[in-house]
Amino acid sequence: MVSLLCFHIPLFFLSFRLVSASHLANQSHLYDLVQPHAEVFPRKISRRSCSPSPPPLPSNCFPAVGFSTPSDVPASTDGWWCDPADEFGFLGFSYEITYCQSLAQLQTDFANMRKTFNSRYVRLYGACDNEGFYNDIITAAWNNSLGVHALVWCGFSNCNLMQPRFNALSSILHSNPMGPFVTRVVQMGTEPLFDDVITPQALTTQVNNAKQNLSDIGINVTVSELAYGYQERAGSQAVLNAIDSINAHMLPFFAGDATTGQNAWPDVMSDLQYFIDNGGGKKIYFDENGWPSTDQGIANIKPQSPTAVASVGNEQAYYRLLDQRCEFLKNVVGGGVGWFAHIYTDSQEPGYGIYTTSGTLKFPFAPRTNC
Repeated sequence: MVSLLCFHIPLFFLSFRLVSASHLANQSHLYDLVQPHAEVFPRKISRRSCSPSPPPLPSNCFPAVGFSTPSDVPASTDGWWCDPADEFGFLGFSYEITYCQSLAQLQTDFANMRKTFNSRYVRLYGACDNEGFYNDIITAAWNNSLGVHALVWCGFSNCNLMQPRFNALSSILHSNPMGPFVTRVVQMGTEPLFDDVITPQALTTQVNNAKQNLSDIGINVTVSELAYGYQERAGSQAVLNAIDSINAHMLPFFAGDATTGQNAWPDVMSDLQYFIDNGGGKKIYFDENGWPSTDQGIANIKPQSPTAVASVGNEQAYYRLLDQRCEFLKNVVGGGVGWFAHIYTDSQEPGYGIYTTSGTLKFPFAPRTNC
C-alpha cells in the first residue's frame, strides 16, 4: 500500500503560482497583488484534499457564518461588524427588488441564502419605490443575520431619481434602529458611468454628500461600476477617490476575447488590476458578478466576442474558477476580494440566476467562504 504524503506550501507560493497561471501581462505588479500573512504551524491537514485546513474566521461578529443576531438591538455598532479583511470568498447573492417582494418572500429568500449557502450578505439590485419598503429589507436581514449592500438605483436614462431615492433610504436608516446594524454600504448607482447617465463630477458630489449624511450612523458609501465605466469617462478617478470601498462589476462574458467560464481568469485579472492600480488600497468586492447560462432571446446579453459561450456549464465553470482562486483573491491588497453571485434567480434576471424560474438549482453550488 502506497502512503500519500501531504506537504504544507506557504500561501505566498500558492499566490505566486496563481498569478503566473493567470498570464498577467505586467508581472511588475506581482508583489502589489498580495499581502503577507503570517503562517502558524502546525496546521491541520484535510485527509480528503491533502491540503491545509484554513484558520477559522472569527464568528463573534456580524455577519460571520455562525453568528446570529441578538434578541435586542445593541446600543452601538462598535465591535459589531466583522473585519473587512475577513470578508473574502463567496459573500452572497445579488437580489433584484424591482418586484417589491413581500416581507414573507424576503424572509424566505434571505433565510435560504443564509442557511443553504452560508451567505453573509445580500447585494440589492433594482429599485422598489414603495414607501417604507427598505424597512422590510432590514427586518428580513436582521432576522436572518444577513448584511446588506443597499442600492440607490439611478436608472438607464438619467439619474433624476437618485437624490429622492437616497433621501428615502437615509430617512429609514436614521429612524429604524436595526438599519445601521445590517447595512454595510450604500451603492450610489449601478453602472451610472458606463450608462452615461451622470457625469463623474456630479457622481463624486453625490457620493460625498451621501458620506456626510450617513457619517453619524457609520455606513459606508460606494458606486457599483465596471472598470470600463471608470476608464471611459474622463474625471472618474475622483469617484474612485471618494468611495469607501470598490464594488466592481465583473462580467467577463462581455470581454472582447471571451470564450468560456473556465478561461475567464485573464479578463478577471485585467479588470482587477485596474482597481488595484487606481483604487488606493481600498477593499474590493465583485458584486455584479457572473456568467450567463443563455443568451437566446435576451436583449441585454449580447457578447462582443464571437467565441463567448453562454451555457449552464459555463456559468458553473465561472463560479468554480473564482472558488479555485480563493487563496489568491484572499491576499489581494485592501483586505482581499469577496464576491457575490449575480443573481439569485432567473426570475429576477433571465440567464444569470443560480435558480431557474421554476425554483430549482441549475447546478450544485457550494463555494467556499474561507480558504
